[in-house]
Order: sequence, then structure tokens, then C-alpha cells
Amino acid sequence: MIDLSSNLLYAAFLLYLTATFLFGGAIRDRRKEYKKPTNWAKVAISTTILGFGAHAGYFIARWYAAGHAPVSNLFEFITAFSMMFVLAFIVLYFLYKVTILGLFTLPITLLIISYASMFPTDVSPLIPALQSDWLAIHVTTTALGSAILASSFIAGVLYLIRSVNQTKKSKKTFWLEVIMFMIVAIIAFVILTSIYRAMDYEAVYQWVDKNNQEEELIYNLPSLVGPNQGVLLTSGRMEAFVEMPAIIAAGQLNTVIWSAITGLILYGVLRLVLRKRISAALQPLTKNMNLDLMDEIGYRSVAIGFPIFTLGALIFAMIWAQIAWSRFWGWDPKEVWALITWLFYAAYLHLRLSKGWQGEKSAWLGVIGFGIIVFNLIFVNLIIAGLHSYA
Repeated sequence: MIDLSSNLLYAAFLLYLTATFLFGGAIRDRRKEYKKPTNWAKVAISTTILGFGAHAGYFIARWYAAGHAPVSNLFEFITAFSMMFVLAFIVLYFLYKVTILGLFTLPITLLIISYASMFPTDVSPLIPALQSDWLAIHVTTTALGSAILASSFIAGVLYLIRSVNQTKKSKKTFWLEVIMFMIVAIIAFVILTSIYRAMDYEAVYQWVDKNNQEEELIYNLPSLVGPNQGVLLTSGRMEAFVEMPAIIAAGQLNTVIWSAITGLILYGVLRLVLRKRISAALQPLTKNMNLDLMDEIGYRSVAIGFPIFTLGALIFAMIWAQIAWSRFWGWDPKEVWALITWLFYAAYLHLRLSKGWQGEKSAWLGVIGFGIIVFNLIFVNLIIAGLHSYA
């Protein structure tokens, strides 16, 4: 069943990739977005639905093989999140028939799946804290809510690419290009990790954790930053330049640093090839887009996703925390950032409904909100040690 689940995930990846090109063909039709979908668009959304079916099949097969909901580690959670992300897109597409959503949503989905594949994919027994039915209830609901909220990011980026004046440099063009760089950095991470994985690169450190216990830590990229009181055990490998305190997950921080460095290199190459900002190069794709409709999609995504996220990330989480740790709240880093995410989207809805923050302001909020979700997913899970570090 594990092999079946892996093959289904691979099939979903290929179908999403095919659908991306099909949506690209639909965009080249150059007709207004609010008109009847073209044959290209119909084939593209059908291919996307087939991909989602394969993706859901992966999830079910892995659940059967593992004996528990496949959301217990970063690979499983991120692939589940990407599945929910596609589900949210499919629903939004049938509501609004906006073809360009697919052209941007599916490449992001491919990046998310590729990013997930860089983490260990083995099925392992659950630690005692996770041996509960609340694992499926809490985590899947949180993933669904986060994915729907993330849809406002796609709508926001499209709105900004279309509306921001690219003929002159400004704060808006700068921050929009920062978003492009972050996407490029994820691509660079996938490429870099794949190269070193093909080389079977491994460096082993002996280090002292925050409980003063000696542990071994394996690096799959050359070490720029080392663990607390780390001693390199593998000969012929590069020594770390800086030692991190025990509270910092040095191996994961090392990966983030490498991703940033290679992201800068790849971004620089793209700028040289395109001879313009990446967001400016993408702008022609959005010229037939209805800005008011895109603004509505961003708002609708938050309005639907917020209560689901509230239920999964706060209410179900607190119930499970009480059962597992005998307290509803403990200021663990993951809990704190879940609360920050909730407060941000609550502020989004408040500003939207009571202060009239629509259009460009709302688009920027959607983008910032996704940045918070990504920070929670990557930095908090990987770098900051806490009760949720098993993820």
C-alpha cells in the first residue's frame, strides 16, 4: 500500500503539471475571464480533478498502510495541505470560472509537493502524544482551513501583478518582487536538495541538546551552522562556521540558509534572462483579468477558511492539548503562531468589513497572511524547538 500511495502521489503530480500547461493554453485564448470557459479550460479543470482524485487516493492508501491519519510528520502534513489547496481551487473555479487561478495555483501546488518530498517519507509508529483520534480531527481540519486561507494569497498576488505599476520602481514593486523571490527560493531548495540527495551526501555531528543529552545529528547539505557543542564525526566534510544554541534546530536552519543563498543565485539568473522584474514578466498574463472578481475571490477564501481554521487550529487543538498535556494552553511556539495567524485573519475581516479595506489593501493582507502560514509551517516547525517538534 505504501508503494501504491507513492505512485498515486506521483500520478497526481504529473496530472497537475499537465493541467498547468492546459490552463496556460486557455489563457492564450485571450478572451475575457467572465465569458464561457474554453475547451482548453474544460480539459484543464478535468485533468485537475483527476489529479485531485489520485492525490486523495494517495492519502487514503497511506492512511490504510500506516493505520493512522497520514499527517504525523512534515512530509505527510504538507502533502495533505497541498491536497486541500487543490480542493479549495476546484471549488473556487466552479464558483467563478476564472481560468488564470489554475495557471498560478497548480504551479504553487507542484512546489509544495516537491518541497514535501525533500523530507523523510517513511511511515513510522506514532509517538504516544500522537496516538489519538484527535490527530485526524485536529490536523486535517487545520490543513483544510489553512489551505482555504492560502487561496486568498493566489487571488492577492494576481491582483497585485495586474494592478501594480511596473513602469517605475516603488515600495509596491519591491515587496511584490520579494514574493517572487520567496517562490524562487523554494524552487532552489528543491533543486539543491535533490542534487545532494542524488550524491548521498551526509555529515554526522555529535552534539548536546537542551536537556544536556548527547545526540547525533545528520546533515544532508554542507554545514554552515552547527549544533550546540557539535563535533563533526564524518571525515572529509566541511566544518560549520557558527555554532547554534540548543534551542535552535541547527540542521534545519542550515537548510534554510542554503535555500536563501541558492534562491538569490537563481533569482539573479532569472533577472538576467528576463531583463525585468519577474512580476513585470508575469503581468501580461493578467491583462484580461477582472480585478473586482479577484478581490471577491480573496475575500471569500478568508470568509470560508477562517471559521474552519478556528475550529481546527484553536478549538480542536485546545481540546486535544487538555487530553494529552492536561492544559488547554501552554505558550508553545506552535500554539503562539497559530494564535498569531488567527488574530491576523480576524483583523483582515475586521478591516475589510468595518474599514472598507478592499482591492489592493485586501490583496496585500492576503499575501501577508500566507507569509504567516508559511513561517508557521517552515520556521516554527523546523527551527524553533517545542512540544510540536515531532512534526
